[in-house]
Amino acid sequence: MNLSDRDRAVNWHPYTQMKTADPIIPIVKGHGLYLFDDTGKQYIDAVSSWWVTLHGHAHPYIAQRVSEQLHTLEQVIFAGFTHEPAVQLSENLLKLLPKNQEKVFYSDNGSTAVEVALKMCIQFAFNEGKEKTKILAFKNAYHGDTFGAMSVSGRSAWTQPFGEMLFDVVFIDPPTPENLDELKSIICKHPNEWACFIYEPLVQGAAGMLMHHPEDLSELMRFCRANDILMIQDEVFTGFGRTGKVFAADHLQEQPDIMCFSKGLTGGTMPMGITTASRRIFEAFLSEDNYKTLFHGHSFTANPLACTAALASMEILMREETLAAIEVICKKHQSFSEHLMRHPKVEKVRQTGTILAWEIKNDNRTSYFNEIGKVVYRKFIKRGIIIRPLGNVLYLVPPYCITREELDIVYRNITEVLDELEASQ
Repeated sequence: MNLSDRDRAVNWHPYTQMKTADPIIPIVKGHGLYLFDDTGKQYIDAVSSWWVTLHGHAHPYIAQRVSEQLHTLEQVIFAGFTHEPAVQLSENLLKLLPKNQEKVFYSDNGSTAVEVALKMCIQFAFNEGKEKTKILAFKNAYHGDTFGAMSVSGRSAWTQPFGEMLFDVVFIDPPTPENLDELKSIICKHPNEWACFIYEPLVQGAAGMLMHHPEDLSELMRFCRANDILMIQDEVFTGFGRTGKVFAADHLQEQPDIMCFSKGLTGGTMPMGITTASRRIFEAFLSEDNYKTLFHGHSFTANPLACTAALASMEILMREETLAAIEVICKKHQSFSEHLMRHPKVEKVRQTGTILAWEIKNDNRTSYFNEIGKVVYRKFIKRGIIIRPLGNVLYLVPPYCITREELDIVYRNITEVLDELEASQ
């Protein structure tokens, strides 16, 4: 049996209908922008392997640092103990975040980073003797697949089987100049009841790379602050350079109370989640009363190997050449987006930083389940390019190591696939 057959015999893959799925592609090696299958075919990873591989695959510096750490300390319980990589990572990260972020809580992925943030906000009110249980979130949001994260995500086919088990959330549209007054009036209907407002800043990734403007989000955040509503900024996707700045927070005029990170945190090397909080949040849990403790943790909390990978990834991110590479991707995306706008098979082109998205015109509505996505995915796989559509929404989220020439190759193939679709009508 080959690797693909062995896999199908034992594994259950995420977001995959195993009965109708295409044959699994067995990857045996990664290097920089490229992945290689068991036949030697190479693929351009244009989506950074689900948005995590910031600097490319098997980055030698991250591998070296993790290897060195593996020979020093691989794991230690983080309740009652600490270690240098965790302390150093917290120090380095907090220096880059809004000044009010002062404490770091470690977990193991983006969903749990969000779970922690929600629990912090709800227990914050509880510890202060207040009953605040309402949560505000954006329509079409995606914050993860655990129950709390699903609850604050937009209701969809993904969450339908669990609908009766999810807690109530008030969903609002992302802000625009036209709807800000309406959003504020919704908030004012429930004075002193809001536990928090959770949002993806600037880009709603899984919703189809839907984008809103920093000025409008800043205004909504300012109104929440004036009404003493805690704000959770989910930077699991947008963090670490994706929006063209180090964090989406760098585009905003207001500061959140809590921030969530994962995906690119370790450069795609291994799982890790982080939730940061303001001192005000932290101090609500400081008490002689043990019942006011934040009772949350994971066996691998602040794993030294993951912390080391994150430290190495952040070092690479902050190098001048990496920041310059991000700027190149942003500018080339902007230029290519103008080309896309003129194509007869394309509509609703949108770009923020290194994220470029567009929709394919077809007879079916915009949806994750639009079958055109499978057609297009197969066309790109045949060409040796990994572009994983969200239904009829196509997007690019490349690693920062991609060169101008490699971007041009991807752009050229996109144009050719769109031309094929147009010709097949």
